[in-house]
Amino acid sequence: MDAADTPDQPDTEGLEISLAAALELCKLELGTLIDIRQSFEIEMKGAIPGTVHIPLFEVKVMLGDSLSEDEQDILDAGTPKDIDAKTFFTMINQLHHARDHLLLCVCNSGRRSLAAARMLRSLGYPKALSVAGGFQAWKKSQSVPAAR
Repeated sequence: MDAADTPDQPDTEGLEISLAAALELCKLELGTLIDIRQSFEIEMKGAIPGTVHIPLFEVKVMLGDSLSEDEQDILDAGTPKDIDAKTFFTMINQLHHARDHLLLCVCNSGRRSLAAARMLRSLGYPKALSVAGGFQAWKKSQSVPAAR
């Protein structure tokens, strides 16, 4: 029995990619990093250069999905970005279909990006992946040489 068969982690296997692999794919112009955090999180913590910002919670609301209490709290903590269906699908289609890119979802730690990758796959974008460790992993990778 592998991790994909366990009830705790359905669909996780095959949905995640390492940060190093994601960055290499972007360098080769085969993928695009999509930061799914809220605007205030990016303003407070920073962003990975070259990412496209598509806030997950606004997309969920726009698609008619309900948010959990925690998700709603995070959404309410900042000023929601106004995103409509046409803008969202135009951006995703340009990346995924027109440029044949992998959609590499990034959040703060890698949890919300799994949900984003699942959502994109359910919408017909099979090349959506979650970047393991998210922004925190990227930030840590940037400070490794300076720390020693």
